[in-house]
Amino acid sequence: MSKDAASLLNIPESLLLPFGPGMHKIRPAKRDDLSGSKAKLILVSAITPTKAGEGKTTTSIGLADGLRKLGANACVTLREPSLGPCFGVKGGGTGGGKAQLVPSDRINLHFTGDFHAITAAHNLLSAVIDNHLHHGSDLNLDGRSITWPRVLDVNDRALRHVVTGLGGRPHGQPRDASFDITAASELMAMLCLAEDADDLEARINRAIIGLNRAKEPVFAGQLGVTGAMMALLRDALMPNLVETMEGTPAFVHGGPFANIAHGCNSVMATRTALKHADWVVTEAGFGFDLGAEKFFDIKCRSAGLDPHLVVLVASARALKLHGGVNANELETTNVEAVRAGLANLDKHLESISHFGKNAIVALNRFTSDADEEVAAVADHLSERSIRFATATHFVDGGDGAVELAKHVLEAGKSKSQPHQPAYELSDSIADKIRKVAKNIYGADDVAFAKTAERDMREIERFGLQDLPICLAKTQSSLSDDPTLLGRPTGWVLTVRSILPNAGAGFLVALTGSILRMPGLPKRPQAEAISLDGETIINLR
Repeated sequence: MSKDAASLLNIPESLLLPFGPGMHKIRPAKRDDLSGSKAKLILVSAITPTKAGEGKTTTSIGLADGLRKLGANACVTLREPSLGPCFGVKGGGTGGGKAQLVPSDRINLHFTGDFHAITAAHNLLSAVIDNHLHHGSDLNLDGRSITWPRVLDVNDRALRHVVTGLGGRPHGQPRDASFDITAASELMAMLCLAEDADDLEARINRAIIGLNRAKEPVFAGQLGVTGAMMALLRDALMPNLVETMEGTPAFVHGGPFANIAHGCNSVMATRTALKHADWVVTEAGFGFDLGAEKFFDIKCRSAGLDPHLVVLVASARALKLHGGVNANELETTNVEAVRAGLANLDKHLESISHFGKNAIVALNRFTSDADEEVAAVADHLSERSIRFATATHFVDGGDGAVELAKHVLEAGKSKSQPHQPAYELSDSIADKIRKVAKNIYGADDVAFAKTAERDMREIERFGLQDLPICLAKTQSSLSDDPTLLGRPTGWVLTVRSILPNAGAGFLVALTGSILRMPGLPKRPQAEAISLDGETIINLR
């Protein structure tokens, strides 16, 4: 139970709020609480994944379990699962096999209600915006300029573009509108980057919801419902404490996607973990090009965090995919394809070096992996003097990650240099995007659509050009084309539009065909899930 997890970290019971079986809320630590702390933050990222993912969350959990088996005071801090993947393609976000969070079914579905609170608070503001339009806005709000969407934590492509207010004058003012998935909500990003309740309130107040008829920004704080939104978010502000199957403490809080948002758990949860543990394992969503870049350039920059080292998760399956093997044949032994796919791993290792950090590669070993495939990866990294460990935590729990944990403890003895950002905040918007595209993605250049050029001019007019960039890009490729596998060369990143998320504190650049509301596949996971008594069946 999480109460036992709290005792392992010497968290007093007075800071805990019970929130269901094995789940507690905890009052978060602040920046000042970390003065003198020698805790080490370990960032777990991955190579470009297959559709099923390469076990980054599972590896984070297994590593934390492995560290505790070696006597380290360790914990893990992760994002909360979204219902979108649970009912869509990928499944839940609590790990797998013997490296899982518990209670897994409750964490995957509803958990402590944080996603629902964020959805409700976000949509309250949406409703008030339309109410202002209906009653004749004293802010002179232009209904054609509204940029604050509605949100829902379910994949639903039919809601990407909608018209609201139909049915005549009593039902509101008709206008084009849209839905994002809750994980892409600006309010989700605000909560995850906020220092505390006061900071979150300030972020909500400065969020831009649209323009007035003089083409000046209208801010959420001008609508007068920030207090009500904060009331809805009272409990969601507090990090959640659970544990792994082996009893390792786990802070699980916030859940922005990395392909369409910034992909990191909350600053408050990370700080709380760093206050109570000596080794904190955290993850950044999808491949290093997405979540980890944003971890360094957005989260670390905002919160003053700096990981000691990076664990890069790879799998033979993903390497074979990037080496040219059909997705249906990834369990077939193919050493040459593994070798060919190492180009993708190498690019991510170069990106880690670009930020000035050392890397350990963890091969998440599947039962179908052949010894010669594993040896090909080990030999490749040995030639480059990069630490490498195979990990079997899915089957063996923490015991299967002890080798990886030993590498982490050994590497932790070396001094870590402060990370180097991919760009300076004083760079132009276009240059920030170019530096990420060229140095992290491997693009030759960036092409800006006319809408993106117009957006940049408007952002500069608002005085927001010094904010960091959050690039929304496919997770399936280093490029903006999901069909380009391996290490693509000779390509140009296309930026369609750029949105100012002034509350979150970054600019969202939409690239390629990426969308902020995913759709469901032809056969979604939801078709397999059912309830038998109190037991949920086939939720994975």
